[in-house]
Amino acid sequence: MKNTQYKASRWPLILLAMFCMLASCKKSFLSPEPLSFYTPDIAFKTPEALMNVLANCEVDMRYEYFNYIAPMITEMIFSDESVFGKTDGASPAQNMNLSITPDAQLKNGSYNMIGWYWDQSYVDIKDANSVLAHINEPTYESDAQKNAIKGAAYFFRAYRYYYLCNQFGDVPWVGKEIEGPKLNFYSTKREVILQQIKLDLDSASNWVPDNVDKGDVTKGAVLQLLTQVNLALGDFDDAIASASKVINGGVYHLMTARFGSDKDDPTKNVTWDLHRPENKALAENTETLMLTIDRYNTTGNYSGGSALMYAHVANWSGPSVHTPNGNQGTANTAGIEIDQSTEYGLGVGQCRGTWYSTHEIWSNDPGDYRHAPGNWVTMEDLVYNNPALKGKDPYYGKHLQLYNDQGKILCSDTIRAWYDWPAYKFFVPDPEHSPWRGGHTDWYIYRLACTYLLRAEAYVWKGDLADAAADINVVRARANAAPIEASGMTIGTILDERARELYFEEHRKSELTRIAYLFAKTGKTAYNGKTYKLDNFSDENFWYDRIMEKTDFYNKGVKTNYGNEFKISPYHVLWPVPAAAINANSQGVINQNKGYTGYDKNVPPLTKIID
Repeated sequence: MKNTQYKASRWPLILLAMFCMLASCKKSFLSPEPLSFYTPDIAFKTPEALMNVLANCEVDMRYEYFNYIAPMITEMIFSDESVFGKTDGASPAQNMNLSITPDAQLKNGSYNMIGWYWDQSYVDIKDANSVLAHINEPTYESDAQKNAIKGAAYFFRAYRYYYLCNQFGDVPWVGKEIEGPKLNFYSTKREVILQQIKLDLDSASNWVPDNVDKGDVTKGAVLQLLTQVNLALGDFDDAIASASKVINGGVYHLMTARFGSDKDDPTKNVTWDLHRPENKALAENTETLMLTIDRYNTTGNYSGGSALMYAHVANWSGPSVHTPNGNQGTANTAGIEIDQSTEYGLGVGQCRGTWYSTHEIWSNDPGDYRHAPGNWVTMEDLVYNNPALKGKDPYYGKHLQLYNDQGKILCSDTIRAWYDWPAYKFFVPDPEHSPWRGGHTDWYIYRLACTYLLRAEAYVWKGDLADAAADINVVRARANAAPIEASGMTIGTILDERARELYFEEHRKSELTRIAYLFAKTGKTAYNGKTYKLDNFSDENFWYDRIMEKTDFYNKGVKTNYGNEFKISPYHVLWPVPAAAINANSQGVINQNKGYTGYDKNVPPLTKIID
């Protein structure tokens, strides 16, 4: 698939994605003026045209992770791993009880990007449906080429629906191209949608090959998503089978030996190699199931590169960090005597790790490569480098410290400016900015380590703790971590390992919600000793209990300097459907989730697929 944007495919048709962005529907909007060259007999005459439409979906995957307002940050802050670190605004997503409502700011990275997930998911679903609607029109080199494109369209549609079902629950199903105004959408039951995309992915797994260009959909990616869907449905044997096809298929292998650009650097290790921007798409990297490609001058790039350092690194160079003598301690300026700007970048702490993800999960295994010095940065690794200190403050050039000898804290904003981070994931050279913010880099959508951890989870649900431990220990062995005994295997063990291995790769909120649904559906006792039910899912669930167990913000009444208190409630297990989408759907009913205004107007969701 070419990494080009097919702009013609995204002219403003009146369909669900559009209504999600409008609070009302004016008569003039019911008569759109399409671009003159957007007609089926022109746009879909060649396989390349269809592939270009699907390239839009890959671009949106890229956008999810990049920029300091990346939508993925919203996934992270509704989980046990991260919180929104911005401390200089009145209404960011910190007090969720106040800021997360159907008519709030839901599509602004300074607040949250819940609305982006709703809107853009349906845009991508629209693109996939357009390809499926016109799949028979081009002339193909072979049936295999046609089926590969069809399978990729099924994948992208299923990808968006899988996350919609774990972000919002019951949502409207749109399974065909919509060619005119439509105002009568109804929500479809979550499990019905999951069953449909399972069927689609089963078919796609027979059509999509593995020997494709980097950035294209692979058979491995299809099977990985199918494994997630199987888990969501509680089809644990099927999840094991689909994951095993990837693990045992002979195409993909964990990277256990040094490789790539820094392989001869003895101070690094294979974890560092795995996440170097230039190594992710290498042919020798057999762990990659699917990438989103981001290079300089690639069509569809968002300006400014990835901004990974900007979004995730602590605001170490701001005015909050002081020496024990009370002077501002740091400066983020290139070319000064102690230049830390290219080593650590300009961080603003938008996505701040919790104590759980930065400390707790690492406490018992000092040899783990993923938390080794150089791969992981602590604030104490930095030094006081403010040029104004030289000759005036004896702490110039010495390592940062959080407290002075009298126990007084030396950082006035420990939320945004004092925390540790995984440099091996977020260090991306950035020749376009000074100080560095994080340049262009490919990004993993799926890799084999996740497949092992998904299969391990399926084994835990089945009570096969020995096989679960075997899978998790394959990943841990690569990271030089001590093995885990079968007797210690729980869903909590799986979540801890996923936090170590997949931070800011997996959709953590969605995966926690999926697991919460499973505990409620199966009635199995969680490791916390509690059981859950579907009929009060938004009132009591594993997702909420996990966050309150692990985070050091929502469960402690932490407040920012601006006065915002970190709060979250059980009903946030599902996000609010944007009010604009519901209000514009004047001839149907899109249900609202419990806990939000509009829930009382719900009707029973559809229990079968209706196109």
